[in-house]
Amino acid sequence: MLQSFTGVLTQILDPATQELLARERAALSAALELLARVDLPGVEVEPLRRATRQLDELFLLVVVGEFNAGKSVFVNALLGRRLLAEGVTPTTSRIHHLRWGEQVTTAEGPEGTVVVEAPVELLRDVHLVDTPGTNAIDRRHEALTRDFVPRADLILFVTSADRPFTESERQFLAAIREWGKKVVVAINKVDILDGPEQVAEVLEFVRRACRDLLGFEPEVFPLSARRALAAREQGGEPDPGFAALERFVHQTLDQRERIRLKLENPVRVALRLLEQASAVMAGRVELLREDLATLEGLADGLRAYQEDLEREFKFRLGDVQKLLHQLQNRGDEFFDDVLRLTRLPDLLNRSRIRDEFARKVVADMPREVEAQVSDLIDWLVASELRQWQGVQKLVRTRLDAHAGRVAGGLGDAFESHRQSLLDSLGRTARRTVDGYDRHLEAQRLAESVQGAVAGAALLEVGAVGLGAAVAALATSTAVDVTGLLAAGAMAALGLFVIPARRRRAKSALRERLEQLRSQLMAGLQSQFDTELRRSASRLEEAVAPYTRFVRGERQALAEREAEATGLRGELERLLERIGALAAAS
Repeated sequence: MLQSFTGVLTQILDPATQELLARERAALSAALELLARVDLPGVEVEPLRRATRQLDELFLLVVVGEFNAGKSVFVNALLGRRLLAEGVTPTTSRIHHLRWGEQVTTAEGPEGTVVVEAPVELLRDVHLVDTPGTNAIDRRHEALTRDFVPRADLILFVTSADRPFTESERQFLAAIREWGKKVVVAINKVDILDGPEQVAEVLEFVRRACRDLLGFEPEVFPLSARRALAAREQGGEPDPGFAALERFVHQTLDQRERIRLKLENPVRVALRLLEQASAVMAGRVELLREDLATLEGLADGLRAYQEDLEREFKFRLGDVQKLLHQLQNRGDEFFDDVLRLTRLPDLLNRSRIRDEFARKVVADMPREVEAQVSDLIDWLVASELRQWQGVQKLVRTRLDAHAGRVAGGLGDAFESHRQSLLDSLGRTARRTVDGYDRHLEAQRLAESVQGAVAGAALLEVGAVGLGAAVAALATSTAVDVTGLLAAGAMAALGLFVIPARRRRAKSALRERLEQLRSQLMAGLQSQFDTELRRSASRLEEAVAPYTRFVRGERQALAEREAEATGLRGELERLLERIGALAAAS
């Protein structure tokens, strides 16, 4: 049985390098755990899991390129025998996994692959994978090809000399490069070109394209795989270009270099995925920052709403107090007019005085107070409705601003939870706004206010008892005044008694109205405070789940990003040490 890569390491690595491998495994495990925990859209954990498992397997050389670039012929030439069928169509091509075996066998492998075993010396140290064309009609083939790329320790990219470096090849090669892979380029079919000058021209074109478009210049080998395979079958030597590639594979790519590339591969995969994760998390942080700003704006709006209501309420209470003040003025005028010696006969008629007081002093004051309180109730109801409409608008704004903006859509747990909470808040606001019955809400509030001011004698007799209460004050004053007639002192009555009684009557009225005002204002203020707390509580309870989510996720993201940053630093340090392995060889 062939030794695994771990077995090779046990034999050839010094303790320091084995410690490096242990550190790498720990870092990769931490990266896998973090990526699995954050559940980020567009960030696949499986490529890293496979690349990590690849540490325990032989060096993996993956051959990629467009269909009809001659990859299968190239692999056959590299192995020195025809193990792969040549000229198959894209619809029937499959990934072939070639490895060492005592005899040539072909069997079905995992993930739709074909496993080919053969007694080829190169396969003792290297596993080789031939992939479908990157431009294959069946997109499943390309997906499988991309699946193998992260696992590869080395990519051998085959392009055709008659159409080198096509757009689809450029795109695929760019995707490969994103994984930080080492790439070697084989320009196949150079035998169809007209001489060395055209070969040199194509060679320079490919090198320049790699350098300009991809930012790197790989090893490039111009060759003819078909001629090389024919030469091998006839016992001859392949052309110089193919021979150079073979020397690279057998000599330059020696055991230590293969070990370096194998150690480097999962680290680069982990770095790429962590960078992707950080980008997604940064997008989430920005989204949550905007959400939090919206919530803070909502909180500021709620505070402003409360402050505006409190300020406006004071003005509206002032209107009620103004009615009481006007009643006080009318009462003073009434006593000045009635409590005079010339009106003495009228003072003897209690019912007349009571009716006149009710008509001239109380007048429409109870209904006016009721109207003011009714206006106040309508104002409170309308204010709360406007606040809910504001919440509904803010939620709609967040949903509209977010639609289609975050990579990965709404398929992951974070997005689903956020969307659910926003929808729930939006539905609550919408139900509240759409189902807000001003009449019923005003009736409920009126009943509550009525209970709050009942002790102020505003609603004692009939619908409103304030008139009767103040009229009773006038009646008692009139009784007191008419009772003075028994004194029989008209002069004293006109000069002393009636003015004194008038002052006492005015004072009694002011005292009674002050009690009424105090009780009425306290009742209205208490009920207003209760309603304001109730309104604010309803809004806060509706927003609270979303607020908790935003604040909790921001904290969690900050912790995860710090963890990802630490892991990236550790992986970068590991890359430096792995790179030093080549210098030490």
